[in-house]
Amino acid sequence: MPNSVPVAQPDYRSASFLLRHIRHTLSFYDDKAVDPAGGFFQCFLDNGDIFDRDTRTLVGSCRFVFNYARAYLQFGEARYLEWTKHGMRYLRQVHRNPATGGYAWKIVAGRVADDTNHCYGLAFVLLASAWAMRAGMQEAKVWLEETFELMEKRFWLEEFGVYANEADGAWKLSSYRGQNDNMHACEALLAAFEATGERHYLERAALLATQFTNGGLPQAALPDGQIWEHYRSDWHPDLEYNKRDASNHIRPWGIQTGHQTEWAKLLLILDRHAPAEWHTQRAQALFDISIEYGWDAKYGGLFYGYDLSGSVCFDQKYFWVQAENLAAAALLADRTGKEKYWQWYKRIWEYCWQHFVDHQYGAWYRILSVDNQRLSDRKSCNNKTDYHTMGACYEVLNVLGKR
Repeated sequence: MPNSVPVAQPDYRSASFLLRHIRHTLSFYDDKAVDPAGGFFQCFLDNGDIFDRDTRTLVGSCRFVFNYARAYLQFGEARYLEWTKHGMRYLRQVHRNPATGGYAWKIVAGRVADDTNHCYGLAFVLLASAWAMRAGMQEAKVWLEETFELMEKRFWLEEFGVYANEADGAWKLSSYRGQNDNMHACEALLAAFEATGERHYLERAALLATQFTNGGLPQAALPDGQIWEHYRSDWHPDLEYNKRDASNHIRPWGIQTGHQTEWAKLLLILDRHAPAEWHTQRAQALFDISIEYGWDAKYGGLFYGYDLSGSVCFDQKYFWVQAENLAAAALLADRTGKEKYWQWYKRIWEYCWQHFVDHQYGAWYRILSVDNQRLSDRKSCNNKTDYHTMGACYEVLNVLGKR
C-alpha cells in the first residue's frame, strides 16, 4: 500500500506546528477510543474503524491515560481530564487484582486473559499515575506510591541494582532478564519525581540509567557501549535469546535502534534534575551510533534493529523508532548546541511527514517495509496509542519553550 505524499513542508521547529500535530493525532482517537462501559478501545484500522472491541492490554490502557492527562495539561479541555479519570478507574477496577496487588497483562471481553505480572506493565502504571496526579487527580499520588512499593517488593534485585522482568500471577519470577522494563521504569520514575518532587524516585531513575548506560552493571555492557536487550539471570548478555524467532516483535533479537536513542532521551531528561557531564556524553554516543547503523541511506528512516557487527537484522521501519530519534535529536541539539542534531531532527521529520504521518485520518502508521510501503491496514494495535509520537512532540516543545 503506497503512502500519499503531502506537498507542504512545515517548520518542524515551530511550537505551533508541534501543537497542531498533537491535535491532529489526538483527533484520530478522540471520537472513538473511549468505551463508555470502561477503559478504551485499542485496535483501529487506518480509517479509524475498530477491528477488535474486546482486547485491552495493560500498557495500552496506561498509555491512553498518559495521552489524555498530557492533553488536559496542554490544552485545558475538560473532556481530557474526564477521560484520564475514566482510564484510571479501568486500571484500578479491571486490570488490578486486589488480592495480589498485581495488574493483568491482558483483558478480553472484560475478563482476565493473561495474569502475568510484568515490571514493564507496572512501570506504565507508575507513569500513568504520575501524569494523572499532575492533571489534578490527587488520589493518584497514593496509587503512584503503591505501585512503586509493589515494584520494589516484587521485582527489585538489590544485588544488581536493577529490576527483574516477569512473574506469574502468584509472583514467581521467571529467569528472563531484560533492559526494556528497566528503561521504562526509569522513564516512569522521572515522571514520578516531576509529579511529587520526592527525590527517591529521581535517585532510583539515576541508578537505573547508570547501570545500563554507564557501566554500573559491568557484566551487562557490550564492548562498544551499546545496550543489549536480553540477559541471563546473572545479567550477562544472552546473545542467543530469540535469535531464530524473527516474528517476535516484543522481545526481538539484536540491538534495537530506538532503544539506544530512547536511553539518550532519558539521560537528557535526567540531566535536567541531576546534572552530570557523562549524561550528555553517553547520550551523544548512543544517538550517533544508532544513526550510523540504523539509518537507511537508500530509502530513508531508521531500521528496527541491527546485529553486533552493525549489519541490519530487522529492516522494517517502526513508527516509535522514528519518534524516539526525533526527540533525542532535539534534546541533543539543545544541550550541545551542535547543528548536526537539528539537521538530523529535520531529516527524520521530513521522512516521517512523507511516509508515517496519516494526513487524512490522523495519527501515524505503525509499521512500514524497508522501501516504506504499508504492510497492513491496522494503524493501532493495543499498545500503540501514539504515546511515542505525541510524547516526542511534547519533549521538543520543552526544548522550544526554553528558547
